[in-house]
Amino acid sequence: MTDTTSQLDGTAIDLDSTVPSSWSPTTWFAVISMAATSFALVSAEFLPAGLLTPMARDLGISEGTAGQVVTATASVGAVTALLSNVLIGKLNRKTVLVGLSALAIGSNLVAALATDFWLLLLGRAGLGIALSGFWALSVAVVARLVGANATGRGMAIVTLGVSLATIAAPSMGALISDWLGWRAATAMTAGFAVIAMLLQILSLPTLPANASNSLSDVFRLTKRRTVQVGMLAILLLMTGHFAGSVYVRPFLEQVTLLGTGPIALALLGFGIAAVIGNVAGGRLADANIRSALAVTGALMAFAALALVLWGAYSGIAFALVTVWGFAFGMAPVVLPTNLSRGAADALEAAGSLMVVSFQVAISIGALFGGYVVDHYGASAPLTLTAVLALSTIVLALLQPRN
Repeated sequence: MTDTTSQLDGTAIDLDSTVPSSWSPTTWFAVISMAATSFALVSAEFLPAGLLTPMARDLGISEGTAGQVVTATASVGAVTALLSNVLIGKLNRKTVLVGLSALAIGSNLVAALATDFWLLLLGRAGLGIALSGFWALSVAVVARLVGANATGRGMAIVTLGVSLATIAAPSMGALISDWLGWRAATAMTAGFAVIAMLLQILSLPTLPANASNSLSDVFRLTKRRTVQVGMLAILLLMTGHFAGSVYVRPFLEQVTLLGTGPIALALLGFGIAAVIGNVAGGRLADANIRSALAVTGALMAFAALALVLWGAYSGIAFALVTVWGFAFGMAPVVLPTNLSRGAADALEAAGSLMVVSFQVAISIGALFGGYVVDHYGASAPLTLTAVLALSTIVLALLQPRN
């Protein structure tokens, strides 16, 4: 018989228990504040996809160098994810969350006002701390807000902010940068963070710490083969994704020869497809995680490789960017589910490893993507995406069945 009890902050959770049918207005307000925070943070994280060209031009750097703003966010985030639960110790979790939102506001303003590349990197590094700190706390905080038996429902609302940001940030960033400049688009994300912080202050109850964590618990998990395979799958697929997706705008400009308006529409299609892919990924992961991982890798590999071959045709390029978005939407559901298979008894520690794996993958992807786009042209990062996505398919087929 399958054990459906997991651990959260030292409390046993029966996942088969009945989820409450209704929440109080206070609970809804608090959960919505968490969703608003995820929207603000992820909007800022994904914004460079729509701003890369004007940002590079204004700062006098190459597009490959400008893409390293993603590397800065992810690199700092990877370290933060590993240490955040240790560093915050017994601090009240509401205070920590409000502080992280304040950090996001300041970081986005520093980036918007940056006069050189290094100040821009500093701002993005601060954003990386805010992002990883928030996600490291999110599940535990939501469980305390809605009750252990409704954690999944609460997290579904919080991650709605991610889906909306995926749709809005790149396309809005591209349009606003065309009208008012990339700095105005970056400042917009600081405004989102202000709203999120105010909602947190008004809605979140006091959340005294009821547990502290150690690095030994996290590192102990890395000895498990299933966890190692799960982390490798994240590294392969997400490194491939961010090696290419950060440079989709230059590709659409230089190869497909699209203007700002059509590029914004293509990025909007990417975001909408990602939301649909998120739903499809959840259903497929529940049915067969190996198939879900293989399908995710296959769709991303197909979209990237086909763009390299036929991306000069605008209609085909629009369709393939949408397919890529669908695959990307599946990934945040499929990859953590795959990793958690080997850590059902230590889901929080596995969550830390998941965040670290994602952030390291983003860093490596943006770094190598920047190198190849500067040395081999706009199509080269997409080729790298296809190769690594194909490797993920092989990994999915070779890993043991459930």
